This record gives sequence, C-alpha cells and structure tokens, in this order.
Amino acid sequence: MLNYHQLKERPRELLTATGLTPTEFEQLLAAFESASTKEYPAERTLQGKPRQGQPGAGAKGKLKSMADKLLFVLVYQKTNPLQTMHGLQFGLSQGQANYWIHHLLPVLQQALRELGQAPERRAAAVARSALAHEGGPALVIDGTERPRQRPQDRQRPQDKTQQKQYYSGKKKTHTDKNILLVNEHNRKVVYLSETVAGKTHDKKAADEAAIVYPQVPAGTRRYPQVPAGTRRYPQVPAGTRRVPSYLKIPVFKAMSPKVC
Repeated sequence: MLNYHQLKERPRELLTATGLTPTEFEQLLAAFESASTKEYPAERTLQGKPRQGQPGAGAKGKLKSMADKLLFVLVYQKTNPLQTMHGLQFGLSQGQANYWIHHLLPVLQQALRELGQAPERRAAAVARSALAHEGGPALVIDGTERPRQRPQDRQRPQDKTQQKQYYSGKKKTHTDKNILLVNEHNRKVVYLSETVAGKTHDKKAADEAAIVYPQVPAGTRRYPQVPAGTRRYPQVPAGTRRVPSYLKIPVFKAMSPKVC
C-alpha cells in the first residue's frame, strides 16, 4: 500500500508517481494543509455539519496523514487511473477512492492558487499571468486528449451525434480535449482551456478560446541570430561520396512483358 513515509526516501519513485521532487512536495504540502484547514474547518465534519466529538476521534482511515492525502490526489492527477485501480494502491474501495478524490481535488486546486502555480483558466487573463512571464514570454501551445466513456447509443439521434462528436480519429477512440499553454523556460502549465469534444481540431479549439497572449517587446528576437557566414551544415570535401556505393539502388531498364 502506497504512503508518503515509504516514498519520501525514494526521490526517483516519488518523482515518477507525482511529478514532484521531495523538496517540491514539502512546499506544496504546507500550502495543502493550510488550504485543507480553510476548506474543511476542524469544528465541522467533511460534510459541513457541526462536529459532535473531538477532531481526530473515531475510526482511523487509510489516509492517515495530510501527506498521504496529498500523495493520493497527486498520483491520481499524474497517472489518471481507474478509481478501482487507484483505490487498490491505497487500500481503499472504489467508493472510498471516489469520495476522497472529490474531497481532495478542491483542496489541491486552492493550494496551487495560494502558491501562484495554478494554471489560468480564463483565456483573457493569460497575458497578465505571472507564470507566462517567468524567464520571458516563450510559450508552447498544444492540444491534449484523454479517453472518455463512449456516449450511450439508445437508438436516439442525439446519442449518435455525440458519438461522432467525441470520436477522435487521431486516437481511434472517444476523447475529451483541452488546449495547454506551457512556459518553455520552466515547463509549467500557464493556461488550461475548457474541455471540448475530442474531434475538435487543435487550431479550432485555440481560436474559439480567444487566448490573449503576452506582448513581446519590440526588437526582441524570437530565435537566436546565426552569425553571417556561418554554415548551417558541415562542408563536405570535394570528391566525397555522400552515399556509399553499396547503398545505392541499382536502376534497371524497363522490360517489356513476356508474351506467352
């Protein structure tokens, strides 16, 4: 069963499971604990009702510490497993995994916002995003798809329309799509678009999002300048064979069909 106590001394496995180094995990953990206190005050239960007993009383769950809860939600975000499979890794049933996913995701999102690391969801605010300006405005845009459940076909026209709308010819399955903007310098996600049908072309989805990009200062070179006279490819000495003779394809003369 996975827990943070096991992984904190194994940085490579922690990085693979969560995408974070031990130092980054500890920094996020502090904000995660603060956000959890605000989202779920100690005097109330997780359902928002007044607490009858003392905090921490009663049966102890599988996710005992706040670090284990953060690990649980980060692994889910990083690997996108089935809830049944994700629950098996932490000793939880599918229902328990579903319960904790929905309770911990808002806390994680709030923690990232407090640290200033949450991707922008408003296309018009990208130009003012601090993440977009770290190291200079150098952004990479791309579309990302993830599998989704195939829309039901109950012989209704709207079901067949949805099946065509969500079927991605690129992935050969039904998908959802989002447009991402990533800072080329620090590789952080600057913008995450609204979810669209997987069949939507990346260019169309980006145009419909109407992203406002940061302004590049006048005179700034987007690509490094190549000095005058610099050869882009190494010079080949005169008389050197570019293709070895044994790799050349022999040319055969066309032969007339044999008449039987």
